[in-house]
Amino acid sequence: MSLHAAYDPDNIFAKIIRGEMPCVKVYEDDDILSFMDIFPQTEGHCLVIPKAAGATNLLDAPAEMLGTVIAGTQRIARAVAASLKPDGVRIAQFNGAPAGQTVYHLHFHILPVYEGRAVAAHENAGPAATGELKALAEKIRAAL
Repeated sequence: MSLHAAYDPDNIFAKIIRGEMPCVKVYEDDDILSFMDIFPQTEGHCLVIPKAAGATNLLDAPAEMLGTVIAGTQRIARAVAASLKPDGVRIAQFNGAPAGQTVYHLHFHILPVYEGRAVAAHENAGPAATGELKALAEKIRAAL
């Protein structure tokens, strides 16, 4: 998809926000939703998205939306760090297919990084068991 493509209101994240698709929720308020990535690159990989529709990526998001989503990403990343005790935390955000974006709704990845453990490539991560994701989400929620 082009870097400047129109927003598709039927993308998977829009469906998750509307409750049409399931997710393993970490946090939700009026503005953002955080949930576990079902294709985790590392243990504890979660996503933070704005609940408002319209922003395909960072380049077309209004500044006030970015402020809210970045603040939410920081809050969730702190909870990931406190609960899962990684050696580092990677925050990733992709804009356009050539950059690695696969879902065209603005989103941020929070990837706990553990020394001695590989981080799977974004396009090569396999699906995780729902029970494992729920247990990780519960740990992260407890640190919020």
